Amino acid sequence: MNQLNDNRGLAMTIANQTALDLFESALSQMLSYTGDPVDTIEKAIAEDPEFVLGHCLRAHAGGVMADAAFCDHVRESVINAEALAGKANDREQKHIAAARNWLEGNFNQATDILESVLVDYPRDTLALQISHLFDFYRGDSHNLRDRIARVLPQYSDDSAEYGYALGMYAFGLEECNEYSIAEETGKKAVEMNAGDVWAIHAVAHVMEMQGRQDDGIDWYESRLNDWSVDNGFAVHNWWHLALYYLDLRRFDKVLEIYDNSIFDGTVALEMLDASALLWRLHLMEIDTGDRWDVLSDKWAETVDQAGYYCFNDVHAVLAFVGSGKFDLADKMIKQLKSGASSSNDSGSMIRNVGLPVGEAVVKFGQCDYSGCADLLSGVRYTANQFGGSHAQRDVISQTLIEAAVRSGRLNYARALLSERAAKKSTSPITWQKTANVLEQLQCDDEAERAKRKAQSLLAASKMSAH
Repeated sequence: MNQLNDNRGLAMTIANQTALDLFESALSQMLSYTGDPVDTIEKAIAEDPEFVLGHCLRAHAGGVMADAAFCDHVRESVINAEALAGKANDREQKHIAAARNWLEGNFNQATDILESVLVDYPRDTLALQISHLFDFYRGDSHNLRDRIARVLPQYSDDSAEYGYALGMYAFGLEECNEYSIAEETGKKAVEMNAGDVWAIHAVAHVMEMQGRQDDGIDWYESRLNDWSVDNGFAVHNWWHLALYYLDLRRFDKVLEIYDNSIFDGTVALEMLDASALLWRLHLMEIDTGDRWDVLSDKWAETVDQAGYYCFNDVHAVLAFVGSGKFDLADKMIKQLKSGASSSNDSGSMIRNVGLPVGEAVVKFGQCDYSGCADLLSGVRYTANQFGGSHAQRDVISQTLIEAAVRSGRLNYARALLSERAAKKSTSPITWQKTANVLEQLQCDDEAERAKRKAQSLLAASKMSAH
């Protein structure tokens, strides 16, 4: 088969220029989270059914949903690509192998294969974005940063793809706690591509980690049209915006954002944001009406597919417990126990983190707060192994603190809150929670200081209700 080069000068097993142009459009859609890259790449495949990397991009687009519901989609593309493997070049064969391994739950091997692509072909932007997302789903903060750093010098400073690579790098820097350079890099990426929602999100992560609630709200709301309109990543960015308001005790705004922009999510990546937000409100004993019931009904449809990517499954358990549907929570735990027997990376994630966290959530719902705290204490420093970001996994710490309080382990709760305040000293909720714990410990002077700290932070915010 004849070969054409893509826009980065990389050889592709394809002779149809129209199909190649559609591939480039699909890749741009994936980088910007706009449009429908699957529809676009399917048009490319219709132009040339033997377009190997077209089938790979379609597989990867399903793979990065990190959702068992998309496995049939991925499997179809992988089978079609494997049928063409004899005609494929080395780079394309590796993409096929990576997609197959991700499908089979061999998450680390899939990512390692894409790394071998990037070593030889550092301008393979598809391999770069997919491996970056795979690093995110595996909780590999160092490679979220370093995988991008290894290829950045190969990108031209004036190319749009360089901007997207910078956005990925910014997120990796943030997950490695390098906040200043992460913010600088993310803002540079946004200057290059105003619609780079991943870079916008990276800067938002910095502000979340640093407790800069007003800055985060300004950052998002001043760029509303860049990230919230017809964008596949909008729900997650709305979730981040809601977190700033949550820390400022603006529960009215949190629920408004939930109802208008998070509530109707239909895929696991969006539904888990809904679970994570409602659970934070649940821990604070904020009335959320019937929202748990609606959400848990959506999650109920996923139970039979559980055990592929347990980060999703744990968020389903949050919804089941939040709605009081313990029969579904128990069914999900059974599914996780079954998946834990697998020898692949998916099974390892379940055994090491997913199952203990899921069981801890059930214990919390059953008022076995001591049992919940014991389980979460055992995974708090290894929870990255089941994926997500620091901001997402923070729900584990928040649940642990509340479980410690409710089980009467007040000294432990005070210690955890002190640790939390040291990392993010500008969180009004942390200081108010600290004051409540200190009051129960009858440390009245310390409690009063913590309460004043919380009040001063709220008073200093132009976004709080004071």
